[in-house]
Amino acid sequence: MASVARSFSRIASQTAPRCSSALRTATTSNARRSLVGQTFQPSSRRGYASGPSGGSSSTPWLLGILGLAGAGGGAYFYLNNGGFTQLKEGSSGESRGVFTPNKDDYQKVYNAIASRLEEIDDYDDGSYGPVIVRLAWHCSGTYDKDTNTGGSNGATMRFAPEGDHGANAGLKAARDFLEPVKQQFPWITYSDLWTLAGVCAIQEMQGPIVPWRPGRTDKDVTMCTPDGRLPDGAKEQSHLRAIFGRMGFDDREIVALSGAHALGRCHTDRSGFDGPWSFSPTVVSNDYFRLLLGEKWNFRKWDGPKQYQDVASKSLMMLPTDMALIKDKEFKKHVERYAKDDQAFFNEFRDVLVKLFELGVPFQSKPEDRMSLKPTTDSE
Repeated sequence: MASVARSFSRIASQTAPRCSSALRTATTSNARRSLVGQTFQPSSRRGYASGPSGGSSSTPWLLGILGLAGAGGGAYFYLNNGGFTQLKEGSSGESRGVFTPNKDDYQKVYNAIASRLEEIDDYDDGSYGPVIVRLAWHCSGTYDKDTNTGGSNGATMRFAPEGDHGANAGLKAARDFLEPVKQQFPWITYSDLWTLAGVCAIQEMQGPIVPWRPGRTDKDVTMCTPDGRLPDGAKEQSHLRAIFGRMGFDDREIVALSGAHALGRCHTDRSGFDGPWSFSPTVVSNDYFRLLLGEKWNFRKWDGPKQYQDVASKSLMMLPTDMALIKDKEFKKHVERYAKDDQAFFNEFRDVLVKLFELGVPFQSKPEDRMSLKPTTDSE
């Protein structure tokens, strides 16, 4: 990067009038401040410098590049097509064009995540998969259709106001798990990385193929969403409809998304609840629905919050929001359908995940541009 800066400095000295040391310092400082400001602008505005047109001076463009090199920012630019470009450096420090990620590049990111999921098994039930799904779901589930705020576009859970929300307790483990992948592929935004990781976790845990597309940008702390936008497991059906309705989901979609509770478990030091929902918490299946209907459930006698326990094994749990799905007749008909037909669940779960991960994202691409990334477990 230092050689890139030197190269552009030489060009700048030939094209721009000489100025005092103080002025050069001020110009560099302004360029750096401009870069930082661009980085966190809403995605509807350009975050990169355009080339000169007509007879206009090339100096502003060069100063923008110099600001990037001097700030050590890594010369990445957000493009309106939803991709990122990286200035490549030749042997003499010259610019050799740009890097625009394609499907193969995103498959490499996917494979890196999948490799870590396979190799690092010192988490709940032997897999980080469920907590990665929870990260993707919680960063997306803050969307408000009336204000068009929140959602996966922004990755604002990186910052304390949102990362410290009670519903996000424990998700630092997922964010830290993905950080080496971000370092390996610095061109991908956290927003795209977290949702792509959610897709990877679902597929690697034997779930459906979930089409996905890039195009999310990272925002700053000012875009953090207020607390209270995610479901509270202690409540019932009216709360579910209010929370999911704010995002634009209907009853069928609410039940389909709830099927993710086949994965993972609750922790007393996070939500206050305790235990897994299913006997196979690292495998995507319709077991959640079959257990809801097929097991007998009683209130657990303990010092924690109100939750249900299966009568037979006393090892599984359900939350009040889970039991609401079989108390409410409109919800229950979808529970019954998914319990009988795992393929119907997989198909509708896939579609609702695509919708969830794209809520509020100002894509420049089209829905038909979504890509299906290959699971590493695929034997073909």
